[in-house]
Amino acid sequence: MAKQGDLTCALTYSFPHRFWLVTGQEKKKVEIQSDDSVYMMPVVWNRNTTIVPSDMNPQITITQNGEQVTQLLPWPMLSQPMSLHFGDNVQLPGDGTYQAKVRVGSPSTNRTGALAEVDNKPTTFSFEFEFSQEKLNEVIYEDIPSEKEGTKGAISPMDVEMGPTKQVPKKESLPGIIRGAPTSGDATFIVTTLDDASRFGGTDSETYLVVSPRTPYNRYMLPLMSLSGRLERDGTSIFDGILQAAIDSELDYHYGAIVSDVQSSDELTITVDAPPQIARHEGYEMAFIEMPEMTLTV
Repeated sequence: MAKQGDLTCALTYSFPHRFWLVTGQEKKKVEIQSDDSVYMMPVVWNRNTTIVPSDMNPQITITQNGEQVTQLLPWPMLSQPMSLHFGDNVQLPGDGTYQAKVRVGSPSTNRTGALAEVDNKPTTFSFEFEFSQEKLNEVIYEDIPSEKEGTKGAISPMDVEMGPTKQVPKKESLPGIIRGAPTSGDATFIVTTLDDASRFGGTDSETYLVVSPRTPYNRYMLPLMSLSGRLERDGTSIFDGILQAAIDSELDYHYGAIVSDVQSSDELTITVDAPPQIARHEGYEMAFIEMPEMTLTV
């Protein structure tokens, strides 16, 4: 691991993986190539909150003996054991010692709470690692029994020593008044409202409407969605607009909007304008694609 400011970066690798890229609602399978050596994963997190930002977009440059071996922009990826991370298959010329630099850019998602005060300048982490095909072959993997393939469920998160939690807060741990937990496309959307919207760019007399989507079993965040909401009271629109993505020190990754107020019996409709534009490993390739709108009475 390497540290810069409030950020920590871990660079790990495993055997090559297949995965699916997502554009809109279309999926494209990426097969393992014969010259793929490893699946490389940089994970960057804020040490104070253990939040893993989904917008750091790391760039990896690998060198050996001063010569560049490869440079890549790993995909934001969702995995049942690894949750949110960045990853891609990498070709290495053979066993040996390599140097890697992981550069992360400035975030593109709005920060609120204590995270708004964090210095988010681009930074670079440096690593040196050994690659041995023999040792890589010793990595243990879990094969899902054939009778469970295609059924609902998820394997447990991997216990990564000294790593971040990578789970969004439990429903009962979210601040504010919990208004409901509708589901769509296998995901759960927790809705909560905070009476004081001042730290989100509003005023203390306005309300911050929060939608916190997560995977149903492991409580992983679902970033890179396009959400909109419509709040109605007695048939009159109170709010109709985009739910903006944001990362907050208490709410973690979420989508939200500032509204005048929320009252009991108001009707909220949440529309998924685009599902999570995040690549997926096996087990998530069928989930979170077709996501019908949700309506709840708050």
